[in-house]
Amino acid sequence: MIDYNEKKFVCPLDLGFEIIRGKWKAVILCHLGDGEKRFLELQRITCGISQKVLNEQLKSLEQDGLIEKVIYPEVPPKVEYFLTEKGKGLYPALKMIEEWASKHYKLNDNQC
Repeated sequence: MIDYNEKKFVCPLDLGFEIIRGKWKAVILCHLGDGEKRFLELQRITCGISQKVLNEQLKSLEQDGLIEKVIYPEVPPKVEYFLTEKGKGLYPALKMIEEWASKHYKLNDNQC
């Protein structure tokens, strides 16, 4: 058993899927794999995520060390999110899953 954040996991795969579980985390990570993004830009390109949910997902990804938030001392404040080294290590696996889904399932053309 693996202990992480006061939870027990059967194996590393179980832990890995827990960290990216949910509708939005993997999508956010893939968008950040293309480069740093601001909050509203992430909200726009994720097609349908609310500000509340995006904020929660970004905080969770930041707590798990997959992304980093940079606040620039400007007025109004400029905030950008980007992948950490840990997040960059996960990115190729997410892209492989995306390519696999594109290959094996018919997808609509109007995707985000």
